[in-house]
Amino acid sequence: MTGRPLIGVSTYLETGARWGVWELEAALLPAAYPRLVQRAGGLAAMLPPDAPGQAAATVARLDGLVIAGGPDVDPARYGAERDPRSGPPAPARDAWELALIEAALAAGTPLLGVCRGMQLLNVALGGTLVQHLEGHTEAVGVFGGHPVKPVPGSLYAGIVPEETTVPTYHHQAVDRLGAGLVPSAYAADGTVEAVELPADRGWVLGVQWHPEMGEDPRVMRALVTAAG
Repeated sequence: MTGRPLIGVSTYLETGARWGVWELEAALLPAAYPRLVQRAGGLAAMLPPDAPGQAAATVARLDGLVIAGGPDVDPARYGAERDPRSGPPAPARDAWELALIEAALAAGTPLLGVCRGMQLLNVALGGTLVQHLEGHTEAVGVFGGHPVKPVPGSLYAGIVPEETTVPTYHHQAVDRLGAGLVPSAYAADGTVEAVELPADRGWVLGVQWHPEMGEDPRVMRALVTAAG
């Protein structure tokens, strides 16, 4: 491979987005995601929801994959009754991103899950989620921050060895871990803040926070390096 690694980033598909004189359905991604990919040395490609059957062919064109943050995962995906505090489902995005994750795992494509992306990685491997917890969101529409501590010897600790304060905006978290996943960082309240697969399963990392909203590029840089 020559040039910058091609990093696909999953996106929203939203109705009624506005720009200029237009109000139309749009594939959306906060600009902080591609900017962080670019800062980390990669070339960003948006991946709006598509037919799940296209996931393997899509991943085959990529050097790395990011499953971005977004709406709550449908509790039906992990066999749970809906908590009233869970957000509305996004079935097309759930199906597409689960297919992307499965394709990346099968192909050995480096994979980073961000917030929802980490939760969906856990669900893809048979895990479950806590549907509501307090203290990990500053206010509606406002990112908070809290420290996370790496687990020594983990992939994440090799990237960020020290305790750091990270940008957070979530009210759900990992409950039962999916098959093969191990925790690699914790919040002070014991919430699992990062998960990963053993090295023999490839480069696979999920983080509960939003690295694109901070100033530390190390996690994304590690993905881009693995993708190169």
